[in-house]
Amino acid sequence: MAFKFVVLSCLVAAVSAGLLPAAPLAYSHAVHAPVAYAAPVAKVVSAVDEYDPHPQYSFAYDVQDGHSGDSKSQHETRDGDVVQGSYSVVDPDGHKRTVDYTADPHNGFNAVVRREPLAVQAVAKVAAPIQYHASPVQYHASPVQYHASPVQYHASPVQYHASPVQYHAAPVAYAAAPVVHAAPVAYSAPLYHH
Repeated sequence: MAFKFVVLSCLVAAVSAGLLPAAPLAYSHAVHAPVAYAAPVAKVVSAVDEYDPHPQYSFAYDVQDGHSGDSKSQHETRDGDVVQGSYSVVDPDGHKRTVDYTADPHNGFNAVVRREPLAVQAVAKVAAPIQYHASPVQYHASPVQYHASPVQYHASPVQYHASPVQYHAAPVAYAAAPVVHAAPVAYSAPLYHH
């Protein structure tokens, strides 16, 4: 069954792609009045990206957040195929990590990482833990006494008397019904009106 589905899908794809000719449509209905309409005009605009043989740019940013203690910065410049830059970030342990990098067609990408302790540790502020002392609760449970009395159960005997069942089958009458044949169904293609 899966094979039939795959073959059908391939045939539909081939017809949709125009590899197999589709049957031409024939209309049996004559058009009484010509319909005039304008075809949509498609304007093709060719967007040509201009190639810059010697790209140049420079950017930088700096973040110093005293509330969270976040401190980082970066700057980068490009002149043709040569890129130079540096970024730094303050790690949670109070050290400043600085990465200086260069990239060019001759040497590829090279990075130098430096890690230096800060004179003032920039550690995120943490709220002091709340001291909570709960007084111990005294609870004394009294023992529960439970005595179950024995249950007496006496079942009375059940009397059952089955009466005889009489069964008589009715005679079955069978007669064959006449066979009726339907006239053949004629199919015509639907008419398409435009």
